[in-house]
Amino acid sequence: MSQWTTVCQLNDILPATGVCALLGNQQVAIFRPRNDEQVYAISNIDPFFESSVLSRGLIAEHQNELWVASPLKKQRFRLRDGLCMEDESHSIAHFEARVQDGMVQIKA
Repeated sequence: MSQWTTVCQLNDILPATGVCALLGNQQVAIFRPRNDEQVYAISNIDPFFESSVLSRGLIAEHQNELWVASPLKKQRFRLRDGLCMEDESHSIAHFEARVQDGMVQIKA
């Protein structure tokens, strides 16, 4: 059964940045691309290097989609579903995310 888990306050995430949260035993990168309440959550693990770095990646827009570029070799992952632009076989997990009463919640 899936449930929503509160991970932080929305104000803990500056616009145009990401943070990392531990959800069970998974590291989740949570992004707030703009100065609003829209948030996205994907795995924090860069599958090319098996490193916990994606929350520190750069958010960019390409063809009307939001992506995060890994800080290591800049492979891009789509925020809405974790698709890897350069190699679909390296796509990563994504999580439903929302803001409820100023708190960021992830569906586990």
